[in-house]
Amino acid sequence: MNRSSLVQQIREKKSYLCVGLDTDIDKIPAHLREDKNAILNFNKAIIDATRDYCVSYKINTAFYEAMGAKGWEIMAETAAYIPSTHFSIADAKRADIGNTSSYYARAFFEELGFDAVTVAPYMGEDSLSPFLSYTNKWTIVLGLTSNPGARDFELQKLQHSGEYLYEHVIRTVSQWGNPGNLMFVAGATQASELGR
Repeated sequence: MNRSSLVQQIREKKSYLCVGLDTDIDKIPAHLREDKNAILNFNKAIIDATRDYCVSYKINTAFYEAMGAKGWEIMAETAAYIPSTHFSIADAKRADIGNTSSYYARAFFEELGFDAVTVAPYMGEDSLSPFLSYTNKWTIVLGLTSNPGARDFELQKLQHSGEYLYEHVIRTVSQWGNPGNLMFVAGATQASELGR
């Protein structure tokens, strides 16, 4: 999905709503768990119930990867069920040396058909460039996360500039991509920092 299509969805629906499909079998209602395709059918029901209100869906891949091959199959089927009019995000937090990153990008963009994938930027530009090289695909970079451990690194001030590490990351990574293929994670619990 390109930038203009995403913006059009946001304007038409007057919504930024992204629905998380971080499906935990233990949290699915008991009466639905009896179905051998419980997770997939639950995901489909959530998509059907929300498609008119949201502009995107986010699948946290860990919930599916933990189930092995069956989980990957469920993730692929869920991703395929997301309407093409909606922005699809693989919340995978990937990045590695360039060659490995190229395979991660291929897996999520080509094989699974996601519009975007979340990545961790700390290995540098060569770890993100394989993701950024895709046309009409988005790289969502961890900037300032919502977890308590964000203060361990992201909220540390750099001695040479006085800026926080997350600010340096966002400023630097912004030079590698463009608004048509790059987004940043900024946790809603960090509202006081977002105005910086």
